[in-house]
Amino acid sequence: MEEAQRLVLERVRPLPAEPVRLEQSAGRVLAEAARAVVDLPPFPSSAMDGFAVRAADTPGALPVVSRIAAGRPAARPLAPGEAMGIATGGVVPEGADAVVPVEQVVETENTVQIELAVEPRTNVRPRGGDLRAGDEVVAPGTKLAPAHLGALAAGGVAEVVCGAAPSAAVLSTGTELRRPGEPLAAGEVYEANGLILETQLRSAGASVERLAAVADDEDAHRDAIARGLEHDVLVTSGGVSVGPHDLVRRVEAGLGVEEVFWRVAVKPGKPVSFGVRDRTLVFGLPGNPVSSLVAFELFVRPAVRALQGAADPLPRFEPGRLAVAASRNPGRDELVRARVLASADGTTVELRPLTGQESHMIARAAAADALVLLPRGEGELEAGSPVRYLKLA
Repeated sequence: MEEAQRLVLERVRPLPAEPVRLEQSAGRVLAEAARAVVDLPPFPSSAMDGFAVRAADTPGALPVVSRIAAGRPAARPLAPGEAMGIATGGVVPEGADAVVPVEQVVETENTVQIELAVEPRTNVRPRGGDLRAGDEVVAPGTKLAPAHLGALAAGGVAEVVCGAAPSAAVLSTGTELRRPGEPLAAGEVYEANGLILETQLRSAGASVERLAAVADDEDAHRDAIARGLEHDVLVTSGGVSVGPHDLVRRVEAGLGVEEVFWRVAVKPGKPVSFGVRDRTLVFGLPGNPVSSLVAFELFVRPAVRALQGAADPLPRFEPGRLAVAASRNPGRDELVRARVLASADGTTVELRPLTGQESHMIARAAAADALVLLPRGEGELEAGSPVRYLKLA
């Protein structure tokens, strides 16, 4: 699995960068560092609703000479022996060096009684305490999430430079495939892989053209694959094994696709193929729906992320432990569908494999929220054994 992932990423050439309005950048990958335009906060601000004072004037009774709303500066500096009412986020006036929370004073008409001494800088957010103008807010290679967007907006960033969104084509193959809603004849099944793969590609940041499924006919394959090769990524489903109707790899070779590998020691997904033509990455995934879904997460998603310039495109496996014993495959690493459970002590993640792990059982796979990696080997892993797992969106 690791070797196949390496071979894929070695062939990826990141796409050119492009400017993107911040409002449209969610989920995009930064190509250049995004830097603050202003200090954050841009002025000393109050962390509380309360009263701006000089710390040296506390404790004591101080006249309230004005009140400062958020977004409005003080009319004048604070003089010794005075207080000014101030809202959270308000500009701390020149001369003040602390804010006393409203619940810690007794206010009578226009006077506040402060019972305890306060230290300088209490409840005052200094200018630039979070960021200075020119500081890096988000590093290159980061996929922009809501917290990133908030930090960038607060830092005054209106536009970011991101890797271009890859264009991708999805093609399902097989004479037996019918669209949901059409009547089924004997031997036919409804086509699901195209929708699965389209959804996975979009979630990885690609724009997607879903081609019409093609029958097991060489000319139909050639026409559809040729169209798919116009994209940055082509993902096919089915037709990559060794049967007489498995045409994908042969047709791709005739169209100039250089095959980098075929078959990986992983279950499900063994027959997966990967090749390139010019800058187009070409993935042939198995026709069994679960095999297709798993192979995408292991090999296709990292490639789509790398095309956008992601700093760490590989799947992120997290530590957990098995809730029950699980048998290992002697020749292949296995990804089993599982449910994530809270452990009794609340400190670790427990994973319970689902019943029905056959690669055609997509309905049962819908109940899974994790893929548990069982390394190849003899025997079984006991309940409580440490494992790594991949979260399923």
